[in-house]
Amino acid sequence: MTDRVPMTKQGHQKLEEELRQLKNVERHAIVKAIAEAREHGDLSENAEYHAARERQSFVEGRIQELEGKLGRAEIIDVVSFTGSVIRFGATVTLIDNDSEEETTYQIVGEDESNIKARLLSINAPLARALINKTIGDTVEVATPKGAKGYEVTKVVYR
Repeated sequence: MTDRVPMTKQGHQKLEEELRQLKNVERHAIVKAIAEAREHGDLSENAEYHAARERQSFVEGRIQELEGKLGRAEIIDVVSFTGSVIRFGATVTLIDNDSEEETTYQIVGEDESNIKARLLSINAPLARALINKTIGDTVEVATPKGAKGYEVTKVVYR
């Protein structure tokens, strides 16, 4: 039984791009680095060889991980959604109940999340609290500094 991995079209494209880069560029560079390191002689004490092999192991592991996620991907076309109920893909504007600060996040798949870019993982506590809420609703989320409250002021699908 395989679990589906939800992601936006943009997130799917980024993972495919990363996979292509790893397969078509990184693999070849690593093979070249290993060949050059072998030319330096004794492999047991060759730091360049060991570093290249370690990089090769990482890249092959990431390729397998990406292929697995892309194979289980459930691509959700957010543009087709409408309404004010928050679900995957929604871009949500919130007001912090304490500071009155306004923040906007888009709820995306785990591999797409980037808090600096305001892309919030569907698995994040705030995103889970927002699901099925609508404009005017208030959510409370436990944080390391205590509970934080937010009011939903806008929901957009784009």
